[in-house]
Amino acid sequence: MFGPLDSRHLPAAHAALRIVAGAAFFSHGAQKLFGWFGGMGPDGGTVELMSKFGAAGIIELVCGACLVLGLATRLVAFIASGEMAVAYWWMHVGGSGKIFWWENRGELVMLFCFIWLAYAAWGAGPLSVDRWLESRRRQG
Repeated sequence: MFGPLDSRHLPAAHAALRIVAGAAFFSHGAQKLFGWFGGMGPDGGTVELMSKFGAAGIIELVCGACLVLGLATRLVAFIASGEMAVAYWWMHVGGSGKIFWWENRGELVMLFCFIWLAYAAWGAGPLSVDRWLESRRRQG
């Protein structure tokens, strides 16, 4: 019933995953830094800027915005992947003493880590500032 995805649809899927995952990543940073999307904690507040959560919020906000736009994708995806790897091991494994995501509630962090690692390798793909800049460089 379902055959393999026609290769002409792969660029759209590549861009869609980057944009949607980037928006979700951005929202976590905005939640921490601005109290948007429900904020942090039971009171929906913000985090201290000069804390580990503040640093995480800055990375998530800036990298998330860049990933949505497809700007400096390989670099920001690598940084975002690293942040998520640190968050998994430091906060989820370290905080619970349990290595597996189903025990330490780290599945979202783990998925973001590997999604961003893939984009660090793949690049932004179509519908991105990176692609537009590349085409401009080729023209002149």
